[in-house]
Amino acid sequence: MAQPGDVLDASNAWPELDYAAGRETYETLHLLTQIVGKIRLSRTPWLNHSWHVTLYVCARGLTTSPIPYGEGTFEICFDFIAHRLIVETSDGQRWHMPLRSSTIADLYATLMAGLAGLGVRLAINETPNELPDPIRFSEDRLHGHYDPDQAHRFWEALLRIDRVFKLFRTGFLGKCSPVHFFWGSFDLAVTRFSGRRAPLHPGGVPYLPDSVVREAYSHEVSSAGFWPGGGGIDYPAFYSYAYPAPPGFSSAVLRPQRAFFSTDLQEFILPYDCVRTAPAPDEALLQFLQSTYDAAAVGAAWDRASLECGPGEIGRPRAISAPL
Repeated sequence: MAQPGDVLDASNAWPELDYAAGRETYETLHLLTQIVGKIRLSRTPWLNHSWHVTLYVCARGLTTSPIPYGEGTFEICFDFIAHRLIVETSDGQRWHMPLRSSTIADLYATLMAGLAGLGVRLAINETPNELPDPIRFSEDRLHGHYDPDQAHRFWEALLRIDRVFKLFRTGFLGKCSPVHFFWGSFDLAVTRFSGRRAPLHPGGVPYLPDSVVREAYSHEVSSAGFWPGGGGIDYPAFYSYAYPAPPGFSSAVLRPQRAFFSTDLQEFILPYDCVRTAPAPDEALLQFLQSTYDAAAVGAAWDRASLECGPGEIGRPRAISAPL
């Protein structure tokens, strides 16, 4: 029977990611995922912590999951195997456009025209979020480089990370987010909650309304994720932070040894290459996730006996005893 650590392919090698080589492609994908994410945002009722806007790793790339429209639904998928952006509707229609080097303005216009051709007519806020010096999508002729190999490598990394994040998620009984991709910050993330309210967040995230930030951080969290570089670091990395950070959080003992606390970012960092080159990459990443969560949960005195459980096993329900 397959187990969470089983191979994805014959080698199970985690792909090499080079931020310098992939930066322009990541910038293009960041903007394209913002366009697609804003399309989902425009049609989906608000869900706590902005979970209604995220994308999800799928067997060919990233997907919105079904988006309601009229009496039906539509779904948008980034296909990083055939390098296409695909739209499918619940009435059987299908449209796609190639993922290739072109200006964001042209890609945006092509996608919106394709949606309209399927009968999906909508408008979005064209200004990117959480990015310095944002350019409206319809006016952005600066960005648009797309390297298929770099995009494919990024997705291959997400596949492996998604698997480990999902296994980590099974060890928590309390409120926990799905493993999902946030297009604002361009990261794959999973978040655990203590169940307690948090202090009001001060806001101040660039090009993101304070009301959105405060709702996202309304409750105490320990959050971990991955992004391919940018935003203060020039290499792909895993991160973990707590809000609010408890006393002594930054000095916690971490695993693996190369994990560290960034005073600039105010969060724990583990370079992706430390995981990729480890003898057991899944285990190395799980160590980082667990040790950084421990730092948050111990420091803030979470009710760990009520919130935690052993990792899930395929085909075996969690054992339940009679309540005391």
